[in-house]
Amino acid sequence: MARILIVNGPNLDRLGIRQPEIYGHKTLQDLEREVSDTARDLGLQVAFFQSNDEAAIVDFIRNEAPNSSGMIINAAALSHYSQSLPEVLKSVGIPTIEVHISNVFAREEFRHTSVIAPLCVGQIVGLGLDGYRLALRWFADHLRG
Repeated sequence: MARILIVNGPNLDRLGIRQPEIYGHKTLQDLEREVSDTARDLGLQVAFFQSNDEAAIVDFIRNEAPNSSGMIINAAALSHYSQSLPEVLKSVGIPTIEVHISNVFAREEFRHTSVIAPLCVGQIVGLGLDGYRLALRWFADHLRG
């Protein structure tokens, strides 16, 4: 069974509390439950990780990517300025989809640039938590050949 990493960056542990008008009322636990259900239905295995610490995210990706078929990452603000995330994505070489809950292109200018986007097979932005499920569906279709 293909294993997909689901990596969430800073402040995503505050889903449901932080700016619900932008990020919605569902929690990180709701997201993980819904994504797990979708993964099971698609015949995929998922491994979740969330951290507010960039180094912990890099370590998780380095350690877990070799045993995984792909990754869905919402690096949050790290998407816009991190230098270590692009480096680790280059080094592990697994297909990655960048997801953002809000439409980053309809928000502040600094959010319009992603330093990890060039290393991803695609981006899904602005579709709320559905973006994670859509990314899983892409992996289910493309990993079958």
